[in-house]
Amino acid sequence: MIRAILHLLNDQPLSVELVEEPKPGDIAVICTNVHTIDGKRPVFIDFSSSTFVIPMAAIRFVEIPTGVEETDRAAAVAAAAAESADESEDLEIDEDFLRRVREA
Repeated sequence: MIRAILHLLNDQPLSVELVEEPKPGDIAVICTNVHTIDGKRPVFIDFSSSTFVIPMAAIRFVEIPTGVEETDRAAAVAAAAAESADESEDLEIDEDFLRRVREA
């Protein structure tokens, strides 16, 4: 199995295991073990261990990491997820903005 990231059109990327590397003439990607980048099961699937056939028309590009150890990539993904969670916690509400919204 080949670990890859599928970047979907108008959706979040998915971490998958490809059955085989996609070729230029393929019309679909066959994969299994589908998860979001942060390791959770996407809401639109029932069993992440199922086999999925995703049409190329729904895929912006396929990212196949090379030269990176799986543990290093997992650590980088976890760090990025933690950083984005920290950023969302740091947001403060602008009181002036709220006042203008209430007046509108």
